[in-house]
Amino acid sequence: MPAPLASHPRRAAAAPRLDIRALPAAPCRHGIDREGEAGMAQKFALVTGAGSGVGRAASLALAADGWTVALLGRRRDALEETAALAGGAPTLVLPADVTDAAQVEAAFAALGREFGRLDLLFNNAGNNVPGTPFEELTAEQWFKVVGVNLNGVFLCGHAAFRMMAQQKPQGGRIINNGSISAHAPRPGSAPYTATKHAVTGLTKSMNLDGRRFDIAVGQIDIGNAATPMAERMARGVPQADWSIRAEPLMDVEHVGRAVAQMAAWPLETNVLTMTIMASKMPFVGRG
Repeated sequence: MPAPLASHPRRAAAAPRLDIRALPAAPCRHGIDREGEAGMAQKFALVTGAGSGVGRAASLALAADGWTVALLGRRRDALEETAALAGGAPTLVLPADVTDAAQVEAAFAALGREFGRLDLLFNNAGNNVPGTPFEELTAEQWFKVVGVNLNGVFLCGHAAFRMMAQQKPQGGRIINNGSISAHAPRPGSAPYTATKHAVTGLTKSMNLDGRRFDIAVGQIDIGNAATPMAERMARGVPQADWSIRAEPLMDVEHVGRAVAQMAAWPLETNVLTMTIMASKMPFVGRG
């Protein structure tokens, strides 16, 4: 049973010693000045799913704003590509699978050793399956999406929450990646839509529980950012009547900048939800 967390301003219990043997490979540091880690001006962030798409865009935007960014994802080569694009900004590569509790625990232990604290988690990692009518879904498809989009968000959010509650000074910010699908589904998207609705509930619950520890929790809901996951939108996707139509996309760098904007506020201010979307995508109204 984990030790209870102490509410601010009481002294927090020491974090338990973690076993790092489950980590698939050693983390790789790029330009981190360990001598400067004690300075409170230095800001430490972790981005999950940082090897591509929204996660990469957010990582680069945060690095450009002066954050030291830990990059977490399954593929080391993709994370190294993100680190190389950061223009010499300090980064930490953490290969891990967010669906594996032991790997998540080990990654946060490695982050704690390298950074000493965590000021921001962008809880971004997610996946999907091809659009499938509900009656044709398989249990395997359902569990695959739930494993990353909900269980992974919980595991990383829980680990970050505990670290932020125990560190001195106490507190930090968590931004969960929701979706337009947290508000309105597409046809054939039951697993994705269900998990994104669940993330909204989790965000609100974390926000309430985080107040005792100066942990601000918010959510960004994204619609049609130009990423590999969304490129099918430009070719045509099912509408509410199952007709197929192409949809406009927006530059994923705009999403990265929005995440950095949410992260820049002091902890007494929180963006609980932000919706950022391609201006002409079918969402508002009836299409």
